[in-house]
Amino acid sequence: MKRFALYSALVLAGLAAIGACAAAAMIYWASRDLPSYTKLADYRLPMVTTVYARDGSVMGYFYKERRFPVTLEQMPHHLRQAFIAAEDANFYEHMGIDPLAIVRAAIRNFQAGQTTQGASTITQQIIKRLLLTDERTYTRKIKEAILAYRLEKYLGKDEILSIYLNEIYLGNGAYGVEAAARAYFGKHIQDITLAEAAVLASLPKAPATNNPYKDPVATKGRQSYVLGRMVKDGWITQAERDLAYGQPLIYQSMPDPGKLGGWYLEEVRRTLKDIFAEDNVRAKGIPIELYGDDAIYTAGLNVYTAMVPEHQTAAETALRKSLLETTKRQGWRGPIENIPEENRAGYLEKHPFNPGDLDNARWVKALVTAVTPKGAEVALGEYKGYIDVQTMSWCREPNPRQAPDGITIKDATKVVAPGDVVWVSAVGATGTASPVGAPHREPTAQDKKGVPAYNSNDVDKETPIALCIEQMPDVEGALVSIEVPDGDVVALVGGYGFSSENQFNRATQARRQPGSSFKPIVYSAALDNGFTTASLLQDSPFVSQNEASGQLWRPSNYDSKFLGSMILRTALAKSRNLCTVQVAQRLGMIPITDRAKELGIDDHITNDLAVSLGAYAVSPLTMARAYTAFANQGNLVTPRMIIKVTDNWGQTLVDNAPESVQAISPQNAFIMATLLKDVVNAGTATKAKVLGRPVGGKTGTSNEERDTWFIGVSPYLVTSVYTGFDQVRSLGRLETGGRTALPAFIYYRQQVDEMYEPVDFTPPDSGIVYATVDGKTGYLAGPNTTESYYLPFVQGTQPTSTGSSSTVQTGEDIYRQMF
Repeated sequence: MKRFALYSALVLAGLAAIGACAAAAMIYWASRDLPSYTKLADYRLPMVTTVYARDGSVMGYFYKERRFPVTLEQMPHHLRQAFIAAEDANFYEHMGIDPLAIVRAAIRNFQAGQTTQGASTITQQIIKRLLLTDERTYTRKIKEAILAYRLEKYLGKDEILSIYLNEIYLGNGAYGVEAAARAYFGKHIQDITLAEAAVLASLPKAPATNNPYKDPVATKGRQSYVLGRMVKDGWITQAERDLAYGQPLIYQSMPDPGKLGGWYLEEVRRTLKDIFAEDNVRAKGIPIELYGDDAIYTAGLNVYTAMVPEHQTAAETALRKSLLETTKRQGWRGPIENIPEENRAGYLEKHPFNPGDLDNARWVKALVTAVTPKGAEVALGEYKGYIDVQTMSWCREPNPRQAPDGITIKDATKVVAPGDVVWVSAVGATGTASPVGAPHREPTAQDKKGVPAYNSNDVDKETPIALCIEQMPDVEGALVSIEVPDGDVVALVGGYGFSSENQFNRATQARRQPGSSFKPIVYSAALDNGFTTASLLQDSPFVSQNEASGQLWRPSNYDSKFLGSMILRTALAKSRNLCTVQVAQRLGMIPITDRAKELGIDDHITNDLAVSLGAYAVSPLTMARAYTAFANQGNLVTPRMIIKVTDNWGQTLVDNAPESVQAISPQNAFIMATLLKDVVNAGTATKAKVLGRPVGGKTGTSNEERDTWFIGVSPYLVTSVYTGFDQVRSLGRLETGGRTALPAFIYYRQQVDEMYEPVDFTPPDSGIVYATVDGKTGYLAGPNTTESYYLPFVQGTQPTSTGSSSTVQTGEDIYRQMF
């Protein structure tokens, strides 16, 4: 027996030695190509970049993983305890691996006949996610254990726990506990209760399926399990567990930034891409180790912009309203689609409707079921509606050669047919979602009935809802507004509606001919080269021959008329093309293109005479910037969308201080601002007088009404508006800048001007004098003057005598000379 015992002991010792050697060999073999665990100490969790408006509100986020890192100190103790109880009860005792948990899991898996329980510690989970793969092999498990052990010797427990709680995926697009708190409970992590913490701690094992929104009953069971574990591990008492379990769970996500500022946000993203390009980062010494998209989407930047929500809201609403008015003047393009009779019942089943869908001035799709000349009956899910023909009065057949004025549709059968699917809004709609054809109006002395407000609570399935037919515009536009003197771009809108299909930013990326809105640049150059506000010009026929091609160019006025002699002030106010061309010819194009370059217009601008009438493509932002010199005492500002960028810890990476350059003299700028005010007071933009405060501007219309503009200036704000089709074509007869672009400017400024004092342009301290001049001769006004203007002049250039009108030509004189 002794000998047998000795032999047995030797055999066991040998087997143990062999096992130890085998284990050592396996550990050595598995350790040969292990990744470095030390880099976890400096591991950068992919973080969300947050973009802020100027008032500090959140505009939006850029991210690959929706994660908002927080420190362990910011997390409630019960949250940390809940995760430890649920995931790794011996976290603070083991050295990276938990042998007891491994044995316990092995026994339960053997009893179940399958893998039902894991034994990975929190440290192992970090290793698996950040250093290894998800492959289910013994080799990977060995490597995981080795690395976990080493990591525990390299980092403290709290450091490991902090990485885990910030890194773990918890479903619903949430990475880390802060993002999960926002996603499931609509609050920040420091405000999470014990009951809510237990829910979050139940998610790591199966975040895709353990979604509280999908199965709140199952979530309650998992919460109970976590709370029970916390009692067993001594983190909480049974009474605390019962109190937490009895609290109701209210699932709600923290509201994301709304749809406001989509165009602005995308332009910020494009700008950040340029800022954090590797070459630029190195050249400017920006203290960051990530470049391009990695910086934007993973560095957790804080981007502070110049966008003002009140301005952006007003700008988006104004442009949408103006574009809808334009598309209605262009006529009815037809229904969205037509549903065959046999498919109509199925269509209505697939498109349910609730009366609340029409709240906040929203549009919905309606199916036409019957039509008479007086109107159309429609179906909206199980509800009925009626579109009176009066709301279809604009639905003429499109004809760009024919102005819509005086054309009224009085027969609904010429507009829609049974089976047509059309957009509709509620008659009496209130809200801001979309402009509508028949909004709510209170009764007035002139309109005693008004338009009663739509109330979705009063709708029943038997009474038709009064509806208004609508049409999505195919015409597009842009609006950009710059504050002076800092250059803050307070609003930027690049089209009718920002979406995944419509991200082309017409405010910054579109290049279109500005038409007559370029003329102030011509006249600014003229004022520095011998012309004054009272210089006499001739609105008469003009012919020019291209020296290279021999082609003749015969520009004309928009109205095809000749008004004869007029002073420079009147020529700009009335936007007379022929006067402008003659100024350009007398002056030469080089001073004009030089002035354009000084005002920030592209250096590649040509010296062709047609450029004086705006025959050169520019962006709305470029034109807005050029006009800032007129509003800002000659200082040309650099448009500023991004004010500052900091890293996740608050260190400043980019600081864009206001920039400006003295592009023109203060005297030139003041005179131009005065002339632009005359455009509003007595020229092509008189509609803007409704604003009731000092404002100037210039309309612009390119050939065949393809592109239309209005650029407005005040001492505090410059706003550029553009309207046109993406595929260039005519907007239609009489669709000028004053009709299509100016309304958007007015709608916008009516909402934001009250944010500023109604100040006027201030003349420079010296160099400006005033004189009352004869509007027909350009001389000082005399006793026989019938038309006079009080105009500014650069000192020494003002008229000093009265003159005769014998040299003044009228339009009739010019016609007699022609024929």
